[in-house]
Amino acid sequence: MLELCEGKNVNQPLNTGDTMGDPRRLKKKFRKPKHPFQKERIMEELEFLGKYGLSNKREYWKSRTILADWRHLARQSRTLTKEKAIEAQQELIRKLDRLGIIGSEAKFEDVLLLTVEDVLKRRLQTLVYEKGFASSIYQARQFITHGHIQVAGKKIDAPSYIVKRAEEDFIDFAPNSPLSKPKETKTKSEA
Repeated sequence: MLELCEGKNVNQPLNTGDTMGDPRRLKKKFRKPKHPFQKERIMEELEFLGKYGLSNKREYWKSRTILADWRHLARQSRTLTKEKAIEAQQELIRKLDRLGIIGSEAKFEDVLLLTVEDVLKRRLQTLVYEKGFASSIYQARQFITHGHIQVAGKKIDAPSYIVKRAEEDFIDFAPNSPLSKPKETKTKSEA
């Protein structure tokens, strides 16, 4: 792929856009448990996997990490000066309220009382099931990954999408989905 070009170094390859990989550094979005084999923790994780239809423990760990980051921000804001602390706390409360994790009248201490279940309840998969679009939590996951669900007019194919409070009322079947049209039953006389 080395080509001769005027005014360019001959030993440098041309940037043709077909390089492998993405140059940015990817980082994990979850933290594993420190002790891999603890029976109580494993049983708790399996309970959440079944209740919320998670495909693997990594999805549970991602939700747990998101919650841990929010709680870390809350604890860290207490160490700031009074004005900066109030500003950071209000910003965090507004963000969690926008996501629907806490209510609008929530206090700052409520952020520290959040559980992983509060985060899992805001996933698109859970809300599709709770709104009755699917008969099971697993069917809700399938509908989402197959592109049958849209949120506010945009097709979302990630079951782990955290639905914002403003978007919650706009969850529906995609217009081009065969599930969006009511089933027409033919009688014998029509066939």
